Order: sequence, then C-alpha cells, then structure tokens
Amino acid sequence: MVAMIIAATMLYGPYLWCRVCREPLENFGLHWTLSRKALAETLIIATLTLIPLTAVALHWPGVTLPHILTLKESLLRLTAGVVASIVEETFFRGWLQTLLSRHLRSVTAIIATSALFALSHRIAHPEPIFLATFFPGLVMGLLRQRHGSVAPAALYHSLGNLWAVWFFPLP
Repeated sequence: MVAMIIAATMLYGPYLWCRVCREPLENFGLHWTLSRKALAETLIIATLTLIPLTAVALHWPGVTLPHILTLKESLLRLTAGVVASIVEETFFRGWLQTLLSRHLRSVTAIIATSALFALSHRIAHPEPIFLATFFPGLVMGLLRQRHGSVAPAALYHSLGNLWAVWFFPLP
C-alpha cells in the first residue's frame, strides 16, 4: 500500500504542481511528445548501451543469465518495468530535473537528479549494484534536456527495465 501511495504521488504530484502553480506541462516535459528524431536517437543510444551491458551481464560471476522466467513472471516484471519508467521519469526528469535546472546549470541539475534517482533505488533494493542506476539516469536526463519531453527518457528507461527482466545480474 505504501508503495502505491509513493508511486501515485510521484506520478500525479508533478501534474498537480503544474496546476497549482499555473505552469504549462510543457515546461516540465510532461506533454509526452516523441519526434522521429527523438525516437531514433533513443533507440540508437539504447542499442549502444544495452548490447555491451548484455555482454558484461552474461559473464557476471555467480549468476546464470538470461533469467528463465514463467510467462506470468515475465509479464508481471515487464508491466512493472514499464509502469516504473513512466512514474520515475515523470517525477525525476519531468519535475525534479526541471526545478533543479531553474537554480543550477543544466549539467549540474542532470547529475544531481541522477544521483537522487540512484539513491531512491537503494530504498527498495539495498544491494550496492543499484547505485549503478546513476549512469542510465544521466542518459535519461540528457534525453529529457535535449528533446524537451520526458517521453524519450521514459522510452529509454522502459527498454532498460525490459532488458533487466532477463539480464540484470541479480536473482
């Protein structure tokens, strides 16, 4: 129940913020546009990052990959990964990165947002490897900054989460 409340706050809070502060959703990248250029760029970046990560994961000590899951487990994890990417990108890249970039240089806002994104993953997953989410957080922050929408970042995030269902080197 607590997780649902947190997720709902992260998803709907930025929209409520925009409404209360009379800010256009576009200012926070919450108009969810994905141009052909943004789509192509996101898919290229995902390919360039996920293929090398797959090679590393397949040689991870002590873990047999890809994970073998039932159809039900796969669908549950795939759905959770897509939902998490939408919720997290709305909050971190849409709301938080936008607010920080009003007071900090864009690069600093992206780094700070990525650090907070990585730390938030440690709350649910205490394993130190989850701090590595800092690095895709940088990519997602750059995609958000470059294209003015959270859609490319959410797509990249979703692809990463889908990859993790079978190749993340933890049981």
